[in-house]
Amino acid sequence: MAFKGKVISNPVTGQQIKFIQTAGDTNGQLLEMESVYSAESKEPPPHYHPHQAEDFTILEGEMTVRMPGGLTVLKKGDSLHVPANTIHSMWNNTSSVAIVNWKVQPAMNTEYFFENAMGLAQDGKTQADGMPRFCQVVLLASKFSNTFRLVKPPYSVQRIIFSILKPIAYIAGYRSNYSKYAD
Repeated sequence: MAFKGKVISNPVTGQQIKFIQTAGDTNGQLLEMESVYSAESKEPPPHYHPHQAEDFTILEGEMTVRMPGGLTVLKKGDSLHVPANTIHSMWNNTSSVAIVNWKVQPAMNTEYFFENAMGLAQDGKTQADGMPRFCQVVLLASKFSNTFRLVKPPYSVQRIIFSILKPIAYIAGYRSNYSKYAD
């Protein structure tokens, strides 16, 4: 379970998240984190949050952001607001570490998504790029679709394909949520 001061990390991507305020601290209104991005991190898959806005403030280093309209480089002191339903991706494209203050409103179950995704990476259950394996993505994307959606394939297609593949993923031993990562 996320709590103020808890740190989780993905050893493959080098990303680290420290929880500043959790859903429990804010009655679900806000999840605030401080995230450290390793130098020359890779661009994550484009995604969006259907019911949440995000606010980022660069505390150290630089971050590259892809949003409709192209790429933007944010530097120390810069802020960015990402409205709900806005496709985006963010990564550190420099040779130095970047540190970002990151707020998600409302919090919903986002902290559990991060705990699961990073817990899988800690246990070596991701691919070389730090992303979970396809069957795991099917279950995570289904479980957390209210907070996180991949752009491709379109969500309507994901719902159909993932509903067909979910039983196969469960039979293969994957789960949509791992309580051991939220301890």
